[in-house]
Amino acid sequence: MKALLPVAEALDRILAAIPGPVEAEDIPIAQAAGRTLAADLAATRTQPPFPASAMDGYAVRAADLATSPARLRLIGTSAAGHGFSGMLGPGETVRIFTGAPVPAGADAILIQENAEADGETVTALEPVAPGRFLRRAGLDFREGETLLQAGDTLDARRLALAASAGHATLPVRRKPRIAVLATGDELVRPGEPAAWDQIVASNGLALSALSLEAGAEPIDLGIVPDDLDSLRGAIGRARSAGADLLVTLGGASVGDHDLVQAALGAEGLELGFWRVALRPGKPLMHGRLGPMTVIGLPGNPVSSIVCGLLFVVPAIRALLGDPRAGADRSEPALLGRDMPENDGRQDYLRTRLDTAPDLLPVAHPETRQDSSMLSVLGTSEALLIRPPHAPPAKAGDPCRIIRLDRRIV
Repeated sequence: MKALLPVAEALDRILAAIPGPVEAEDIPIAQAAGRTLAADLAATRTQPPFPASAMDGYAVRAADLATSPARLRLIGTSAAGHGFSGMLGPGETVRIFTGAPVPAGADAILIQENAEADGETVTALEPVAPGRFLRRAGLDFREGETLLQAGDTLDARRLALAASAGHATLPVRRKPRIAVLATGDELVRPGEPAAWDQIVASNGLALSALSLEAGAEPIDLGIVPDDLDSLRGAIGRARSAGADLLVTLGGASVGDHDLVQAALGAEGLELGFWRVALRPGKPLMHGRLGPMTVIGLPGNPVSSIVCGLLFVVPAIRALLGDPRAGADRSEPALLGRDMPENDGRQDYLRTRLDTAPDLLPVAHPETRQDSSMLSVLGTSEALLIRPPHAPPAKAGDPCRIIRLDRRIV
């Protein structure tokens, strides 16, 4: 029997087959949340554009406060958006507020707690060092400085940075179109009446949600029965919709009713690989139909979601031009119980987490690991990775996990 493909090699092959990032488009910054930058982003302005106060108080010349207490003449006020345009001379001060421009001639801020004001006279109760509580111009960034990289996901903090850098529009990748095709005579949609021998389809919803989180636009091709003509019709709809990636759910194994691979072959599939050395998800398939990438996932719901995390999400990120698409998202942890020797497949065990005294997470794999059990996956916090042929391990031994409760990009 042909050896199963290792997980890392399967991912490498999928990413290598991505033809390149999808096209770029310019959109208003207010619509850019969650999108992926298509180009490096440089500042169009300097921030702050002027020396600014970091505290409420008084703009002063530090030399005037060398002897304490020092009496200064108040000559004006500088507030945010209403700066003092004059020049500060010896023995003079300006009332100033946080974020306001520091007047020319001043080189420090005397905080208001260390000052006493009496009409136009301010008494400094202690000296200040030059530069104290003063933000120099360009402290944050300078015009022309690259602030964000192509491939970055525009979350709240990055959008704030792009806005402060002066950008009203941003170059982003268009959302890759991900066609999701669920197959099986036994499936019904949520809320539809189910016969005694049918189940509710969940995989399509899960893969569509993963696609959205990864930055794509899912296209629901619905539930297609185990019929060759129906499957070919659904594949044709994916092509007509201009899908960049077709994800099939179920029907990719070798049973009498598993017709997905045959339907894809009839449509001209260039098969990349089939069957991977992992659990859950061995009957994973990958290929191309012209410009469209195809990833065939197992029908068991847990298998499809785990494989979606491991393979579909990186493929979407590659379509978005993310240079970290294939990066290792695992992190170190400690085993919470003894584990037996593993066989030749890489395991992704559904796991609860505790925290060790040294702050490392402690992984407690669930005793029930059946790939049909969404109740176990739904309450798990991570996937515990057990490499192929891993030797027996004891509680407290180091391990690797992939958290399920963090953003996937």
